[in-house]
Amino acid sequence: MIITEDNFVLQLRKRNEKALEFVIDNYGWIIKSIVKKHLYNLESHQDECINDILLGLWNNINSFDDNKSTFKNWLAGIAKYKTIDYRRKYLKDLKNENIEYLNIASENDVCEEVTIKTINQDLTELLNCLKNEDKELFLKLYVEEQDMCRVSEATGLKRDVIYNRISRGRKKLRKMFNLMEGRG
Repeated sequence: MIITEDNFVLQLRKRNEKALEFVIDNYGWIIKSIVKKHLYNLESHQDECINDILLGLWNNINSFDDNKSTFKNWLAGIAKYKTIDYRRKYLKDLKNENIEYLNIASENDVCEEVTIKTINQDLTELLNCLKNEDKELFLKLYVEEQDMCRVSEATGLKRDVIYNRISRGRKKLRKMFNLMEGRG
């Protein structure tokens, strides 16, 4: 079967590997450009990230809805979030490395600082559409990785209220992300 622009999504859903090759050939530039933009200082992680993006595409193709977004935008969203995950993983690995086994170079400090700054800029840009209280909830739950009970105690909000605010915030973020991707 010949894979075309009209049938590649259906073929991906049917687990046709040729459809994945079609995506790589026709949409690979999107993945590479996003990975290079966000992981420019982590060249050793770029290939692994690209593979994870393709795996995420393969495993989640059934969640793609062409009524909500174009394939290009959907794929760009997967790529952006995977690169953010890789930067976070890199920072976590830096903090957990045993200092006895490291050849310490000042380059790591600069790289870590740049990565932290970039993540903070991306988060600020992403969360700007939320109210300050909701922004704080997202930061506590997803960046600081505090558990729900702790956040509830710290804010004085009931868990149900927090869940509702997070749910509304996610919807708002999805909507904003789709609008931003539509421009790009």
